[in-house]
Amino acid sequence: MRTWLLIALAVLMFVGAAGRDALDRWVAGTELPPLLAETSVEMRDREGQLLRVYTLRDGRWRLGAGVAQVDPVYLRMLVAYEDRRFWRHAGVDMRAIVRAVAQAIWHGKVVSGGSTLTMQVARLLEDSGTGKISGKIRQMRLALALERKLSKEEILALYLTHAPFGGNLEGVRAATLSWFGKEPRRLTPAQAALLVALPQSPEARRPDRDWKAAKTARNRVLTRIRAAGIIGAEAHDTALAEPVPRARRPFPALAPHLTDRVRAQEPLAVRHDLTLDGELQTALERLATTSLRGLPDQLSIAMLVADHRNGEVLASVGSASYGTTSARQGFVDMTQALRSPGSTLKPLVYAMGFDRGLAHPETIIDDRPVAFGSYAPQNFDGGFRGELRVAEALRLSLNIPVVMLMDEIGPARFMAGLRRAGVEAVVPGGKPGLAVALGGVGIRLQDLVQLYASLARGGDAIELRWKSAEVRGEGQRVVSRAAAWQVSHILAGLTPAGGKGKGRLAYKTGTSYGHRDAWAIGFDGAHVAGVWIGRADGTPVPGAFGGELAAPILTELFHRLKPALDELPPPPPETLIVANARLPQPLQRFRGRRAVFEAAADAPVLAFPPDGATLPLEDDIPLVVKIREGRPPFTVLADGAPLVTGARGREIELPWRGTGFLNLSVIDAKGRSARVSIRLE
Repeated sequence: MRTWLLIALAVLMFVGAAGRDALDRWVAGTELPPLLAETSVEMRDREGQLLRVYTLRDGRWRLGAGVAQVDPVYLRMLVAYEDRRFWRHAGVDMRAIVRAVAQAIWHGKVVSGGSTLTMQVARLLEDSGTGKISGKIRQMRLALALERKLSKEEILALYLTHAPFGGNLEGVRAATLSWFGKEPRRLTPAQAALLVALPQSPEARRPDRDWKAAKTARNRVLTRIRAAGIIGAEAHDTALAEPVPRARRPFPALAPHLTDRVRAQEPLAVRHDLTLDGELQTALERLATTSLRGLPDQLSIAMLVADHRNGEVLASVGSASYGTTSARQGFVDMTQALRSPGSTLKPLVYAMGFDRGLAHPETIIDDRPVAFGSYAPQNFDGGFRGELRVAEALRLSLNIPVVMLMDEIGPARFMAGLRRAGVEAVVPGGKPGLAVALGGVGIRLQDLVQLYASLARGGDAIELRWKSAEVRGEGQRVVSRAAAWQVSHILAGLTPAGGKGKGRLAYKTGTSYGHRDAWAIGFDGAHVAGVWIGRADGTPVPGAFGGELAAPILTELFHRLKPALDELPPPPPETLIVANARLPQPLQRFRGRRAVFEAAADAPVLAFPPDGATLPLEDDIPLVVKIREGRPPFTVLADGAPLVTGARGREIELPWRGTGFLNLSVIDAKGRSARVSIRLE
């Protein structure tokens, strides 16, 4: 008998070993589904907070989650409720399966399930059903294989990413963002219990459809969790009283234009860390919406804020109505649209003029009618201010003085200065003319903010960036430190519309031809920002002025950015800060290269007869000349011979009786002259 027992034991051991080996080969031969499933693309701000989340191509929200990203209390609840021996079994819990079968036989219905969390993960990965025996066997086999390949934390991470939470929500992060409006790092016991209950029957227990069913399921979880000792009686009672959410919350969708652009540039990346400040972005998107209230429905707005010390973009608003079908055409990112900058390029013209020794802020310049061939620029109001300081000409944003400077600098050199600042300007027709000083060029809001950043940095260009990991080198020198400071100092002397808080803001407004674009660009000691208002389709907006529309928004923008402006830097030591009388003689009064060949502004002018005129010569009507400007006494010459001398009046009768062509000249007391040629008949 002992021999037969030994033989039987040996046979059982052999069969067991063979079965074990067969099971091992069966599990080892399991074909695993893809473990790296597609997840929603996430855009995060400089602090790691969500700016925007994109759905998958099928419309589902699925956000990746790891154990470290989830509240530990929720994880303890989940394991205690779904799979108490999760940390000990190898994927299949035979004790739980036997218990579930026994309870089903005893009660005549399914009372509890035998699926482990690993088996649930297997079902989620293959999207297999739970009712068929073949499906259960496949889940058991896959669960055993997963336990061999992955750690327990990795298996939990798969559950936290794929578990359904109602509708198109997959994963615990998508659930907490949608139901509670927050990440799952910190959850109340009531919130954690609801998250445990939802995946068991996600559609029937959806709080937005049947909040009573959701509450009942949540409370059942709380009761069992209290019995397991995970929460105390007080926490249990408080959780029961906590209301269940009845509606889903929208996912973050900040900076939609910029995030769309970033995603298009790197379509394979799942996470993008941006330099944006989420709180500031939210505040400026609200400001954009409120700023357009009471204005025509077709108007759009764009804003951009950056730290000019490092080039990081902190907020970007492409329009106020992204994703809508309103007349504002909110789908257009107006920070990237080419528009006429109006007067916002004038500071660079003046800075380049200072660098080339053409002028100084205290230089006197004459705002008077001028013509450059067929081009005769006019001031915005059509008037003339006469002689004034260059600094005042910039503050008043006069057109004629800046065109006179541009004529000396040269449009080609000016365009080269824009390129040094990293500005991609587009000139209609491809050949720049003097009108570029007044906005005759296409520039993006982003480029204008970058240009002003170079002025704020003492003339050093810097390329704006919005990716946190992106490192961009500093650009070229655009203008000298002294010229940049002089322009900044002039612009800081303006009084901001609706100014708030402390400190000085250096800013410039602009209005493009036909009132199509209203601009305001400015900076303090740390930040630079720009505001654009207009119609996305380029239609004129009568009455739209940068100073009235955009400037108040710019000052409000800085107010929302920080309570007080950062101080502008002091002048560099090489800056020449003197009054006009102490300037070098060539800088006291602006005289362009044409001044060598032109008469002085107060030189005599023969107002009559006009040059080239034909006049009748009659016996009873004397030949008269009329003189304007100049200093008496005057000498009048006919064909080079003195005809009248010592005349002090400005209307002089000439003793002349000959006919034919005659050259008349007048010379004043300072030796300055004027000349006309006429014909007498």
